[in-house]
Amino acid sequence: MESLIANLQAQLPSGHRIVTISFSLKHSFSLEAGLVQEWIRTNRLLVLVENSTESALLIYIVSKNVADEFSLERTIPLDTEFKCEIDTASANIVTTDIFLKLSRKKVHLLFEMLPGFKANKFVDEVVKASEVANKKRAPPNFSWLEVYNPQLVWESTTGSDSEQPTSAATELQPSSQNCHDAIPAHLNHKSDSELSSPDVTAHRSSIATGGATPIAARESVVRYQMALRETAYTDLRQISIFLGTYNVNGQPPTSGLADWLSVDKDPPDIYAVGFQELDLSKEAFLFNETPREEEWLRAVIRGLHPKGKYRKVKLVRLVGMMLIVFIQEKHWAYVRGVASEFVGTGLMGKMGNKGGVAIRLDLHNSSLCFVNSHLAAHTEEVERRNQDYLDICNRLVFSTTFPSKAIKDHDQVFWIGDLNYRLSGDLDLLRVKDLLDQSNYQALLQYDQFRAQHAARKIFVGYQEGPILFRPSYKYDPGTDNWDTSEKNRAPAWCDRCLWKGDNVQFKEYRSHPGLRMSDHKPVSCLLECGVKIIDTVRYRRIYEEVMKKLDKLENEFLPQVSVDSTEINFGNVAFNEGATKILTVANTGQVPVQYEFIKKHRDSKYCKPWLACEPYTGFLMPGDNSYITLEILVDKRTAWSLNSGLDELYDILVLHLDGGKDIFITVSGNYQKSCFGCSIEALIQMHQPIAQVAPETVCQLEKAAYPSIDPGNDSDSKQPVLAVPKELWFLLDELYRRGMDTPGLFEQPGLSTEIAAIRKTLDESLPDTLPGSVHSVAESLLIFLETLKEPIIPFSLTQKALDGCGAFPSCKTVYSCLPLSHQHVFKHIISFLKEVLLHSSKNGLDAKTLVALFGSALIRLPPPNYPLGPSISLSLNQPHLDRKRCMFIHHFLVNDLDD
Repeated sequence: MESLIANLQAQLPSGHRIVTISFSLKHSFSLEAGLVQEWIRTNRLLVLVENSTESALLIYIVSKNVADEFSLERTIPLDTEFKCEIDTASANIVTTDIFLKLSRKKVHLLFEMLPGFKANKFVDEVVKASEVANKKRAPPNFSWLEVYNPQLVWESTTGSDSEQPTSAATELQPSSQNCHDAIPAHLNHKSDSELSSPDVTAHRSSIATGGATPIAARESVVRYQMALRETAYTDLRQISIFLGTYNVNGQPPTSGLADWLSVDKDPPDIYAVGFQELDLSKEAFLFNETPREEEWLRAVIRGLHPKGKYRKVKLVRLVGMMLIVFIQEKHWAYVRGVASEFVGTGLMGKMGNKGGVAIRLDLHNSSLCFVNSHLAAHTEEVERRNQDYLDICNRLVFSTTFPSKAIKDHDQVFWIGDLNYRLSGDLDLLRVKDLLDQSNYQALLQYDQFRAQHAARKIFVGYQEGPILFRPSYKYDPGTDNWDTSEKNRAPAWCDRCLWKGDNVQFKEYRSHPGLRMSDHKPVSCLLECGVKIIDTVRYRRIYEEVMKKLDKLENEFLPQVSVDSTEINFGNVAFNEGATKILTVANTGQVPVQYEFIKKHRDSKYCKPWLACEPYTGFLMPGDNSYITLEILVDKRTAWSLNSGLDELYDILVLHLDGGKDIFITVSGNYQKSCFGCSIEALIQMHQPIAQVAPETVCQLEKAAYPSIDPGNDSDSKQPVLAVPKELWFLLDELYRRGMDTPGLFEQPGLSTEIAAIRKTLDESLPDTLPGSVHSVAESLLIFLETLKEPIIPFSLTQKALDGCGAFPSCKTVYSCLPLSHQHVFKHIISFLKEVLLHSSKNGLDAKTLVALFGSALIRLPPPNYPLGPSISLSLNQPHLDRKRCMFIHHFLVNDLDD
């Protein structure tokens, strides 16, 4: 790679520097960056060049026979009209390749590259260069590109009459035709259809020699080809979208919402209404249950525009964050793919007091995503708010769609909520209020944290917001229009915002609604006009038939063939909860693209055992291309016991199926290091030595003896005296007794994964005087240990009885008396420990509700799907109801004496 860059750099004029190139050598000569034109992919070399403060892309045609022979085909300047994006159409097909769309004015090019570090680096550098061009104030001048070819002459951009944005919500308009993309003379005589529709037959020799490759793989490629032609069979239809956000400060709806939701003359086509702090009670925080949900839903329905008839698309809530989407009845038949998700970013990075909720849907042929978020509070917590935003973007994935979609994988995204960004700087509060009395909002917005972070591209990159011409939405004395007069005396701020991202969105209105005085916030709304893509069925059918004819002809000429770098993969030693990965390389050695997939074996429910995962498990390979599949072994609480007991082993056979080709069989194996995590109580109390010092066959024998139904032929009857409780549990509790009772945030602050692994290793290999790591890591290790027991402390056979009797202590005590003796001892130790923790609540800050919520799911777990419950047992409880019953059962033992 270094020599290639050096050769190219030597050919460039002085002052022109190569930033990055997109390539990956296959064998010894061909390149894996392909220009996609209909069914043909031809090799190209993409070079990003900078000169002074400007950048451009040079696109070279690659010689079929000599790796370092290139001829310049096209130059594209990176200015405000240049766009670089990962093709969203590729999200609709299963593929291992990246499809990169480059466009400027009427030039639209699609390139295919293998994913990986080089492709990611190239895209990152191009995006950075494009961002620099967008921020540049001076008019561009790309006359320096003329030197690359005398026939490729660029007109000066000096004096450009390109239109400028008129507001923060206005898109840049195309410049006048003052700078033409350079196109080789030998292409100038060809029509657009000839350039975009090369004939496969004409490229047969190129396909055979690797200079070009056909693109074919039936369903996935048909969807991809139809996506490329989308503009040919779709039209845009304008719909109106109302975005509304309101932090209600835990208050019920005491007045109507029409002054917020129905202020426009015409009814919107879609409503997206978001709330924050719906319920501030501890019950809502711990159990995610609240009557406020139904109260505010009814209030919203009553407040919808009276001229429209609406249907509720979806409601999603996480603690106090709620999002509701409505759509007019006339559009309902065209809605599909509705899904909702939520992400908590509060306590331990997952609790729902802060975070985001989202709803996505497909309307006609456009995908829409609505997000409602509540980010971290307080003026100084700017970085935490930024991190909350990034966490929501990275973690919120609609897993019920296929393939899974993140927020960014939609045509249009609408983001509302209490973002909590305040006014920064040393602004005097009286000065702030004086400027607000003068309606001088722009002077204050210079100190708006959101605008500063957005301008620095730290958050909401690519999102737009309407011009703010209204008073801050926070903070008021509830019931009034007066600024906060409480002891905290918060400064006013525009905390509540409405943003959007995507093409074909036009801004209409952005306003607050001061007439609603229930909360210390004022509701905010935004009205937008959006273009959704409507399919013309006649044109779609005609284009689809053309695509199918071309594909049928191509499939008749070629058959798939691949090779793998290994059919036997050994992971060596594997420890509990420590993932191990290997890379399997799959190469397309045939002449046509291949669709591959790992398939289920006969009578198996999945393609691999539960401790193994393959990513991606399915994919699409071009001829000569490679796919790198990550195989990961992870033994967790679901699978550890079966390995400890010898019912399973780290051995599996994967079947790699080729669509239209032969299957390939791959064996995966490893050596599991048995751990006390994932054992049963019955086995652990019989091990006086660390499990690493116990023979594996002895561990298997002890586990099977604990469950004779598993192995009826096992008549082992150990006469060895047993421990009262597992020694590992005693070590964990003793460590917390000695070091952790007065620690603030005990059982609330997460531990470090490296420390937790060290604690497990110490317990597996020794009888320690002390455990490594922080108190928080020991506390989390205790919870993990309890959750990974083969059967919970309240065995599965008594789960229903425990839940049914949770209302009274005598019933709970009866359940306790039914426990096996070993489980009674462990339960009593845990309860005594929790009571001791509560005696130190003034220092550690814990209360009984929090403790029972944390330990409830560890002590009382639902049985696995294949567990034989028996005809009289029914566990059909919803999650909040189940959590509440668990907590009630445990709570009785914290407030009563077990020995009475």
